[in-house]
Amino acid sequence: MQNYPNPFIPQRADPYVVKGPDEFYYFTASYPAFYNVDAGYDRIILRRSETVKGLATAEEYTIWKAHNKGVMSKHIWAPEIHYIGGKWYVFFAAGEQENVWNIRPFVIVCDGQDPINDSWTELGKMQASDGDDHSFTEFSLDMTYFENNGKHYLVWAEKLGDSSLFMAEINENEPNKLISKPILLTKPEYDWEKVRFSVNEGPAVLKTDDKIYMFFSASGTGAEYCMGKVYADRNADLMDIKNWTKDEKSVLQTEDLTDQAGPGHNSFVVDENGDLLIVYHARPFSHFEKKCGTYCDEPLYDPCRHARIKKVSFDEKGTPILR
Repeated sequence: MQNYPNPFIPQRADPYVVKGPDEFYYFTASYPAFYNVDAGYDRIILRRSETVKGLATAEEYTIWKAHNKGVMSKHIWAPEIHYIGGKWYVFFAAGEQENVWNIRPFVIVCDGQDPINDSWTELGKMQASDGDDHSFTEFSLDMTYFENNGKHYLVWAEKLGDSSLFMAEINENEPNKLISKPILLTKPEYDWEKVRFSVNEGPAVLKTDDKIYMFFSASGTGAEYCMGKVYADRNADLMDIKNWTKDEKSVLQTEDLTDQAGPGHNSFVVDENGDLLIVYHARPFSHFEKKCGTYCDEPLYDPCRHARIKKVSFDEKGTPILR
């Protein structure tokens, strides 16, 4: 495996890496806030490189800035860049100046094929399907996309009771609107999902030859943050919840790592050497001893969540192993 720096990119949480049709790798993540809501979380950043390792030192561009007021003005969180139907889209979460916790998913689309140098157009808030009166009506964020067997899906977290994961279909030519009512994919059920907060969020898809794995993050955003997974056969009806199975135990947690704490909110990518990588964020353990240099009692406003990389392995049954 390539020797990646650790941390890979400092102070970039919710990291997302994808290889584009132009053969370049792209990196985006939450631009941090420093100690309060008015000191960051205010832009969407993007890096580009011919290699995954090159992203660590690549120039960082701001492709979109938060509004001064109203929607899309606060808490710009967890952007993901996807190439869908021949266009680049970014899904991201945002609150508003007048209510910073009124967080919903939004979409922008690139006006050309160069997501760094071409302009972007706002498509507004993600739209529910006709007749769906529930989706995106409450705190909702962390939207991701995947395709399987010619069908296109979005998965996101929404706080209907506890923060849970929902999935629905979209049309690749209009990915900012659902075309089906969502299914509830997973909700907090086990103790490891309910530490400080009852949360399932940050979905990340990994496809193998025969399975769809949906990894997610759970609990609060401190050392308790950890990862779980649900999975289904690739040829199953993915919109039938009976076809999904959930692991009863977490698949990556603080105890599995050295000098890292609170792993989660990841993406997967195959690097130029053919290695499958998990790109995730975690804090240095020194954070919890208040020695990381940026300590804040509110974890969301402490920028020391760093993007990191590990190689994914597989067991004898072909199940991905993150530990």
